[in-house]
Amino acid sequence: MDKDGRDDVQTIILDESADYYRELSEYLEVLSNSQRLRIIKILEKGPAEVRKIASEIDTSYENTKKHLDRLLSTGLIKKEAGLGQATSKGMHPVWKYSLVPGAMEAIVRNLSLFGNMRINLIDPDMRKRLDAVRAQVATELKANDPLIVVLGGSDDGKVFPLRGVSVKAGRVDPGHELKYDPALDVVLAGEYSAVSRVSKPHGRFVNEEGRWYIEDNGSTGGTTVNTVSLGKGSRSPLRDGDLIELAKGPKGAKLLVIMTGEVPPV
Repeated sequence: MDKDGRDDVQTIILDESADYYRELSEYLEVLSNSQRLRIIKILEKGPAEVRKIASEIDTSYENTKKHLDRLLSTGLIKKEAGLGQATSKGMHPVWKYSLVPGAMEAIVRNLSLFGNMRINLIDPDMRKRLDAVRAQVATELKANDPLIVVLGGSDDGKVFPLRGVSVKAGRVDPGHELKYDPALDVVLAGEYSAVSRVSKPHGRFVNEEGRWYIEDNGSTGGTTVNTVSLGKGSRSPLRDGDLIELAKGPKGAKLLVIMTGEVPPV
């Protein structure tokens, strides 16, 4: 239990021979390069060809192509045939690179999920690498919105950025879409039937003076933060790594809180 009276999150031990240990190392290596992070920021604005990207990051065509190939290997970007700038000889086909939808959220989610689970790594340098890359990504990609990641069920892995001052959370409510904003609120699939409909809603994320809170809105199934139940109408401040449960059991929903830019202590 930490100084705030909250239980530590689960520790996961990774077998050194496991594929995901090797893949994590490769993933960190790809994202630890500043030029690759700059490429991601460029592609966030829209598709671009190699020469344009090379000019913006001030390196050679060959180096830029190598960086793009590494990013392609992570599944964060894709390339598709397009047309280059018009010249006196006409327009020529080129490969244009773009971000995969949700790529920015995926980067923050992946790094934070490993970090928040307090991974006990056999390689003593891996923890330092993970925290260093996470801090670098937060700085260079300027990913500032907190994220809510769904754990388990049909929406497993789905990411909801927290934006604005009030975000409703609950199960989808067909026919009552005017009572909530599907593009802003945390709207879960109908499978999470123990969770109150979002139009009521089950709970609400509230931003007060830059600090985010989760509050229970009198839901039937209840709301817990790190196994501590919230009273109806009460709220709790959010920290990086908090685990929120909207109702209990297989029909409830588990939500991981990622406060981007924060690196959890070892």
